[in-house]
Amino acid sequence: MPTTPEPSEACEPDAASAPADPRCGLVAIVGRPNVGKSTLLNALVGQKISITSRKAQTTRHRILGVCTEGDTQFVFLDTPGFQTRHGAALNRVLNRSVRGVLADVDLVLFVVEAGKFGPADEDVLRLLQSPQAAGKPVVLVANKLDTIRRRADLAPWLQRMAARFPFAEFVPLSAERADDARRLLGIVAPHLPRQPWMYEPDALTDRSERFLAAEIVREKLFRFMGDELPYTSTVVIDRFTEEGERREIDATIVVERDAHKGMVIGAGGERLKRIGTEARLELERLLGTRVQLTLWVQVRSGWADDEAHLRSYGYE
Repeated sequence: MPTTPEPSEACEPDAASAPADPRCGLVAIVGRPNVGKSTLLNALVGQKISITSRKAQTTRHRILGVCTEGDTQFVFLDTPGFQTRHGAALNRVLNRSVRGVLADVDLVLFVVEAGKFGPADEDVLRLLQSPQAAGKPVVLVANKLDTIRRRADLAPWLQRMAARFPFAEFVPLSAERADDARRLLGIVAPHLPRQPWMYEPDALTDRSERFLAAEIVREKLFRFMGDELPYTSTVVIDRFTEEGERREIDATIVVERDAHKGMVIGAGGERLKRIGTEARLELERLLGTRVQLTLWVQVRSGWADDEAHLRSYGYE
């Protein structure tokens, strides 16, 4: 079960747990949509705290993940995929979130697909050249290395990338490999400042169980719906109660059209039932407790282009 400290609990570890000269720093994970940022965060932390799917911009909030290894505490910030194709209010909010992170971090992990670099990646690189990111060391993480047939083909691409930007490090890897994640930690550590840890040594995230529940339901929604459902759908937790080792959760899936509601529910309610079952099972594994999950579907036209609705659903 993820440890979820409140921000005020940024720790001053006791002598038994704190090293004499600790390192600690904020590390932003940025990149275009669907390049594997959330998969990388989960690998670095060692547990799933950020949802994944093939649908672009699955991540919509800054997800903080903490990993403490030896004398170093890594505080990772997984950001929404930065993109400029759509101008809806939701996309403006997500892009604003990415920009806001860059001013505060000590290091940036720029995730791209190994051997590829397109216009969407170029948009992110321009962001890294902005005043908000000025002077921040940037590590180029070439993800999905397993898709490269001949590793020798990667060398000319890395040379071209080095000519584009003065990256501090180049790290080809596969985010799904635990060994690659540990190697990346070793590369990042020397770039972090010597300062006290921000969280307890066993902390994994600052997000609440309520937030994680909404994210898991949204992940299952996207995975079962595929391209049938526009990504402008969200999940709102209406009730979250704890009774001993049991969690009771009521959640509403918000869609924009009546037709979308019918697709989510499915014939005889079968699809909604499958989404709920898969979400409940994952939540029970994640939280280490029994979960009763009840799902509803509501139509709210235009919510993704309405700033007031976005704020009410937790988008800032």
